[in-house]
Parts: sequence; structure tokens; C-alpha cells
Amino acid sequence: MAFIEVDESDFQQVITEEFEKNNIVILKFGSEFCDACHALESELEDIEEENENVTVLSIECSDSPDLAERYDVFQVPTMVIYKNGENMIYRGEGVLLSQDIEEIIS
Repeated sequence: MAFIEVDESDFQQVITEEFEKNNIVILKFGSEFCDACHALESELEDIEEENENVTVLSIECSDSPDLAERYDVFQVPTMVIYKNGENMIYRGEGVLLSQDIEEIIS
């Protein structure tokens, strides 16, 4: 499964739909020019492949500055994880390994 690319125009609709469909929704804020963002993407691909109840929404900060501000994104990559709807269980900057992400979502 591929990440869902969202921006300010469709974010609210997509996240609402994903909260209804999936147990875990991960927001990945990044930049196409960020090597650490690409490293985090690789780890999240592993998570998404191993967990059918996980959706990753990918947000390009330069295309969605209001969303980045709303989530207090000052550094990329930033990851926000929701479990069971709007219950935020994690927010952090930098790269986490897939086993660390797995621990957070379990």
C-alpha cells in the first residue's frame, strides 16, 4: 500500500475517512529534499506492509504550510500517530526505526 499524499485542500476529508477505516493513522510531515524524511519513509513502508490497519498520510510541508503550523512542525521529518480515532499517541521529530514505531502502535 502506498502513502496517501494530502495537502491543505483535502486533509480534513481524508483524515476523517481514514479515522473511520483504520485503527492507526500516521501523519508524516516532510520535504522532498530531506534525506532523513526519505529514511523515515522507508521505515513507515515496512510498518504499513506489516499492519493492514495502518494508514500513512504524507504531507509536504512546503505545499501545506498551514497544516505544518497547525501541527507545530518546526523540523522535518515530524511524525504524528493517532490510534482509535483522534487519540494522539505520539508526536516527534526525526527518524524512528520500524521496530520503535511498532512498539508505539501496539
